Amino acid sequence: MEMEVDRGVDGVFVVAHELKAPLAVLRQLAFALPEMELEGEKTRSEMVRVSERAIRQVNDFLRMGRLEDGLFEMEPVAIRAVCDDVTRELARLFETSGRGVRVRYMNRAKLVNANAELLFSVIYNFLVNAARYSNEGTETLLSVGDARGKVRVSIRDYGPSLPVKIWRKIKEGGLERPVDIAMRPGSTGLGLYIASKFSHYMGAEVGAVRHRDGVSFYIELPISRQLSLFD
Repeated sequence: MEMEVDRGVDGVFVVAHELKAPLAVLRQLAFALPEMELEGEKTRSEMVRVSERAIRQVNDFLRMGRLEDGLFEMEPVAIRAVCDDVTRELARLFETSGRGVRVRYMNRAKLVNANAELLFSVIYNFLVNAARYSNEGTETLLSVGDARGKVRVSIRDYGPSLPVKIWRKIKEGGLERPVDIAMRPGSTGLGLYIASKFSHYMGAEVGAVRHRDGVSFYIELPISRQLSLFD
């Protein structure tokens, strides 16, 4: 039975890999379209952005299948630089969706022990989640601060509340598989699932705080030992 499960999982990753090709073709076709009027250019730009986000999610899914191979090395990572890169990449998404994003840095420890590639994906997925489900006209807050001897990156959104069942699963160590989130229609929780898996791999803690007007998702990362050389 275990072998059958393994084959099934392998098959999912094969399908995910195959999906990358048509997504990449769609992106290239959008780039190849002739110059158009303003509205046409907006449509073309949106096609490119949607395909790029889809490709990134497929790549994240494929990375999960390689975690057990130990290919993602842990190293000192400048947390503010990663946050800047993510917000820069998603700035257009927030702008076109009528939402804003604000960054607040309060952390003394500048380096965390992580994998920059996986950490980028965790923060990216939290922010995409916020852009999708926050109410129009609201501003998502990405904050970085010190917490319990670690560095916490928190993303506060103003969308529907998180069901208690999902909140408890995240609090108890993260999602074990993608799940439907009833209060957030159209969501399979795939981004949260990816964030949970990557966080666990990095030895980080992922969690969520329920608010009356939204949710804060966070990841707490160990401070890099290299930092002690400069304290």
